[in-house]
Amino acid sequence: MIDLYAAMTSNGMRARIALEECGLQYTFHPVALDKGEHKSPEFLAMNPNAQIPVIVDRDGPGGKAVTLSQSTAILMYCAEKSGKFMPKEGAARAAMLEALMIASTDVTPIFGSCFGLMRSKEPHAPSIQIFKDRLRSFFKVWDEKLGKRKYAAGDEVTIADFSLYAGYVRMKGVLPEVLEGFPNVTRWAGEMAARPGVKRATT
Repeated sequence: MIDLYAAMTSNGMRARIALEECGLQYTFHPVALDKGEHKSPEFLAMNPNAQIPVIVDRDGPGGKAVTLSQSTAILMYCAEKSGKFMPKEGAARAAMLEALMIASTDVTPIFGSCFGLMRSKEPHAPSIQIFKDRLRSFFKVWDEKLGKRKYAAGDEVTIADFSLYAGYVRMKGVLPEVLEGFPNVTRWAGEMAARPGVKRATT
């Protein structure tokens, strides 16, 4: 059994989607960020960086418990543990890794920075617009890619799709204007939203 400690941020959703879609049994422990639960001594013992998500797999490799943070690491761990959604060799694996890292390390941090500025006591509109423009440029490229292939890394669903979709959901709720005018992204997002595991993880 796996314990998941997370909130409904894009990073938290990313980990939960991975667990659901990979068919791994887990218990969800909501972490109230607004109440500072991620800074409690109990949570800091699992992740000293005070960031969600965290998983604790009591049946890890070799039967030993594993505690793991960082949402992309959790995506890869779940894929390897289940043997699903991660090509093992060749160009397919390289394409998946590229798509995964773009979604996780390019799109999500920029969205986080933009959202943080929007919630600040003195939002700086020009800086916010720079981040919005950057996000639109990323999704313009994604729209072009998804016009040529069905999913983020090719013709099969991979953990790259789970990573990108988690960011998409959060952006759709906060910055819907950034995602306007991208029909291929909209088509892909609709297919992802219809997946039972994704539904359970995002509602």
